[in-house]
Amino acid sequence: MNLLLILVYSHHISMTVTAENILLISSLLLLAGVLASKTAGKTGIPMLLIFLGVGMLAGSDGLGGIRFDNPAIAQFLGIIALTYILYSGGLDTKWPSIKPVLKPGISLSTLGVLITSFSLGGFVYLITELTFLESLLLGSIVSSTDAAAVFSVLRAKSIGLKGNLRPLLELESGSNDPMAYFLTVSILGLITLETGSIWEIIPLFLIQMAVGGLLGWLFGRLTVLLINKVKLDFEGLYPVMLLALVLITYTVVDLLKGNGFLAVYISAITVGNGRMAHKKSLTKFFDGIAWLMQVVMFITLGLLVFPKQLLPVSGVAILAALFLIFIARPLGVFISLSFFKFKLREKTFISWVGLRGAVPIVFATLPLIKNIEMSSVIFHIVFFIVLASVAIQATTLPLAAKLLHLSLPASLKKRSMLDIELSDDFKNAILEIQLPENSPVQGKKILELGFPHTSLIVLVKRNGKFITPNGQTTLEDGDELMIMTENDKEEDQIKQLLYL
Repeated sequence: MNLLLILVYSHHISMTVTAENILLISSLLLLAGVLASKTAGKTGIPMLLIFLGVGMLAGSDGLGGIRFDNPAIAQFLGIIALTYILYSGGLDTKWPSIKPVLKPGISLSTLGVLITSFSLGGFVYLITELTFLESLLLGSIVSSTDAAAVFSVLRAKSIGLKGNLRPLLELESGSNDPMAYFLTVSILGLITLETGSIWEIIPLFLIQMAVGGLLGWLFGRLTVLLINKVKLDFEGLYPVMLLALVLITYTVVDLLKGNGFLAVYISAITVGNGRMAHKKSLTKFFDGIAWLMQVVMFITLGLLVFPKQLLPVSGVAILAALFLIFIARPLGVFISLSFFKFKLREKTFISWVGLRGAVPIVFATLPLIKNIEMSSVIFHIVFFIVLASVAIQATTLPLAAKLLHLSLPASLKKRSMLDIELSDDFKNAILEIQLPENSPVQGKKILELGFPHTSLIVLVKRNGKFITPNGQTTLEDGDELMIMTENDKEEDQIKQLLYL
């Protein structure tokens, strides 16, 4: 909310600027975005389009008339939002699921991004008046994918994916933003003569990735240590501590010439897979923060664009978008995955999931801030490419998964406890209880406990390992039980059985 307050306060609005008006406009924009997302979920329209649409309608060319033309503020908000979105994604990424796809995921997020960037840049150079470096800059800006939009569509249509496709796509989307950002900044440096030659870029890339990866892991370990060791008086302060640590991670690594985005993502994976107090509540908190950041970022970028300036570049942008979808992205996927055993239909589907999101639009503000000659043209082409990519690919993802025989029925779809707990039709509660020493149920079998008939122990964690229990499973002191109950009365009965 504070980010939108800054945005609205920083620019002229047709009404009198008062604290109440600023709060009203910011709140209405957030509410409009959230309510519109409900419609998106039911219709299958990507939420990215909805949020951008809200921003464009509120902008100077729309009904709202908010005159916003400050790419520096948009970039500032975008970097903060992207940092928290990456951190939330990293917290949900489980090492056992990404370990089998680590090598192909890294190949996609580095070599795949490089091939996509240069092939699209070459095509843009042939069909526009942009210079070769400006064309490569445009290709670099749109070279990263957006998993948030992809999986919002998959969830809305209740589609699961076979094999390791989902963790591979999650890993790629979380790790390819740093590569795209590095390419964008490097080529922009060549254009503005801040970088001497292309040969300076390669060692710089290696240093940034190495520093970002190592410091990200160290900050992740430090975060786990701090949260476990620092005993705060109020549990609500732990999310505040983590919010601060995320920004500290990004800024310190950036100051030390590392890749801040990569550091944030690696740090989040380290924290999410570590043994940390309050992990469940912190993960849920950051899920909400990530949604808030997405709404703020998309609406802000929608405000920044001028729809009237999209029309002159629409022809070139459509050709570039089609080339990206049907040639550049598949080239990047097929070449970068040629070293691994993937079926043709799997690589085809991964190619189709090359959905562009708000990140390229944030990166497109960099040339605007540097005020290079064709920056406005590049920004609006990028914006149009993103819109075309989302409109074409996101709406057809369920059909693509079905035609390629890669979708699972809803009954076979992998779902986490958090997915189940947050679903609309889930009316039960999930309890997480750790048995104390000398528990009265120590040594008893589950069938001997006398649990309510509608309650069920669905998972037992013992010595760091998970056990799927049955009636013959014997409980031990220190076991962590995940119990499904129907109401508060059952919860009280269970606590009395386990603790008294």
